[in-house]
Amino acid sequence: MDPVIHVRDKVAIVTGASRGIGAAVAHALAAGGARVVLAARTLDDLEKVAAEISAAGGEALAQACHTGRPAEVAGLMAAAVARFGRVDVLVNNAATNPYFGPLVDVSDAAFDKTIEVNLKGYFTAAREFIRHVLGRKGTGAIVNVASVVALRGAPFQGVYAMTKAGVVSMTQTLAVEVGDRGIRVNAIAPGLVDTKFAAAIVSNDSLRKMWIDRTPQGRVAVPDDIAGAALFLASDASSYVNGHVLVVDGGMTVT
Repeated sequence: MDPVIHVRDKVAIVTGASRGIGAAVAHALAAGGARVVLAARTLDDLEKVAAEISAAGGEALAQACHTGRPAEVAGLMAAAVARFGRVDVLVNNAATNPYFGPLVDVSDAAFDKTIEVNLKGYFTAAREFIRHVLGRKGTGAIVNVASVVALRGAPFQGVYAMTKAGVVSMTQTLAVEVGDRGIRVNAIAPGLVDTKFAAAIVSNDSLRKMWIDRTPQGRVAVPDDIAGAALFLASDASSYVNGHVLVVDGGMTVT
């Protein structure tokens, strides 16, 4: 094992890579030596991230993909293999949270959309990746971006939290099922991160203060705080880490 954290000679897919945590992870993996495939539903913002990576000396491919649709996920994998020959790392990050309010008041449409993207999308991408790695008799690593709300009650984020709890369960089950076949599966559970995705909380002074007051480090995370954890779990420096949920929350969950 190389104890230095890098992903040289690896090819990584990052979903939800057009902004926020996904873009930060893509930049970190590229800086660590990986060739990266950036996925999201629309290309415009993806191409901006790819251009930034290329300008920094990295190599990136932007590919439109709705991860809740199996045919598009298969197309994503095919495009990655066509460009780079194989895929070694999958970072499942694409997510949605269309409803913020009491759990019992969520509409069926918002519920279904959240499940489709956050849970079905993660599973669909993981299944495609695992089949690819096993098919080429290689090794690989999956990093699932979950959330601290998967680990405790989450008022006003109930459906989102349910999907993230499902991601944690999926992570642990896949780690057991494919760990002896050369594929590690881990998850990251971020706390509150200052992104457009979390704007309902971050931009609300009282909710933001509540999070900060419960966080020993006394601040909200930024996307780069999460990217470092993803780089570690994608790298060979974590070669004996499997089925783990790495909490990155400034200590909030231990208070």
